[in-house]
Amino acid sequence: MSDYKIIHDAIHGSFKFEGATLRLLETPEMQRLSGIKQLGLGYLVFPGANHTRLEHSIGVGQVAGKMGEALGLPEIEVETLKVAGMLHDLGHSPFSHTLEYLLHEKTKMDHMDITTKIIRGEIDLLDGLEIEGRERIHEILNDYGIDIDLVCRMILGKTEEKYSLVRDGTQAYFGAEKNYMVNIISGPLDADQIDYLLRDAHYTGVAHGMIDVYRILNTIKVRNGELMIDKKGVPALEGMLVARALMYTSVYFHKTNRIGELMLSRAVEEIEMDNWLDIYKYNDSELISLLLNQGGYPREIALRLKYRRLFKKALVLRVDDIKEDKEFLENMAQLNDLKRRRRVEREIAEASGIEPWYVLIDIPENIAQLSEPRLNKTNVKVIDGNQIHDLSRYSPLARALQLRRVHDWALMIVTKKEYVEKVRREAARILNL
Repeated sequence: MSDYKIIHDAIHGSFKFEGATLRLLETPEMQRLSGIKQLGLGYLVFPGANHTRLEHSIGVGQVAGKMGEALGLPEIEVETLKVAGMLHDLGHSPFSHTLEYLLHEKTKMDHMDITTKIIRGEIDLLDGLEIEGRERIHEILNDYGIDIDLVCRMILGKTEEKYSLVRDGTQAYFGAEKNYMVNIISGPLDADQIDYLLRDAHYTGVAHGMIDVYRILNTIKVRNGELMIDKKGVPALEGMLVARALMYTSVYFHKTNRIGELMLSRAVEEIEMDNWLDIYKYNDSELISLLLNQGGYPREIALRLKYRRLFKKALVLRVDDIKEDKEFLENMAQLNDLKRRRRVEREIAEASGIEPWYVLIDIPENIAQLSEPRLNKTNVKVIDGNQIHDLSRYSPLARALQLRRVHDWALMIVTKKEYVEKVRREAARILNL
């Protein structure tokens, strides 16, 4: 009888791990995720939000497997879905998305790129450490005949395109044979979103994330190599898309949460690092210890986060308040660049007579695009009898969500409480607000 373990999950119930999933679960790369909070600094706003990336990764693997089983996929494909779901977040840095923008600037890679390099064995997070009985991820996948290239494509969301000739020599998009495997892990209707919406709603106590996952499982289908949904499942799909939008507004981009993220990211930027990839070796508590041992500004910020002594808003520019002025819009666009943003922060700080790291500028649009590229994607295909149409044909909600912003501010400047008034004054002058 094969070895197995039963894991009890707060969201989906009990899971059985055996074979590839059991061996992967016990790898150090997976276990590191047990020390990384799923919502980063979200616990500063929602005290219950202490769940981890490991819990989420386990959940995604199980939801992906259930989707494969609901579609009647072969056993090897169901196993591949479980594996890809489990591994999809291996490349997250401490505090999840908090450091994503900074580390993308430093390494030119996002967490999905890092993840695939870990899976392939190109990045070793344990380099130089001796771990008894350690197995490498790519070796485990090879042992079970799981296609590593396919797993990486699924995590990166890389579908393949294939066209077929129709009358008059024109071409029509037909889809590739296995695109549904990618769609289930990284697409507008995927296991990742299903799990994080349910899980984050549960642990934050915010009801917006509740979705009808069973209706979705019973109405998904595969046509032309793509994951689609039957017309009967459109209301459940609409519910998921609305939940995603509302959770981003009320949880993921809560202003207080963003202030904590800005502070932590700026403190990490002050660390002396020979190789920024080393950050991915840490979990949350190890990173905080590193900041405390650095002294100076990193230590101050670590203590402020520990005791919730956060910076305050000095100035907030709402999206509706943006001037339709070419020069102003160009100046705002330049702030998307991290180096340019740091120069403006220093200029405001110098004018205010304070240290430059006490002025932090937030441009949420860039962060949203990097941390969740699927945010405004609602391009799910709907099967209606023998016909296939875009979701927008059946759902005005889907069309509206493509235009909806998850945050109401275009720019936010924060500083220490005692500096708020002078920073507000100087920032308004320098930015011509």
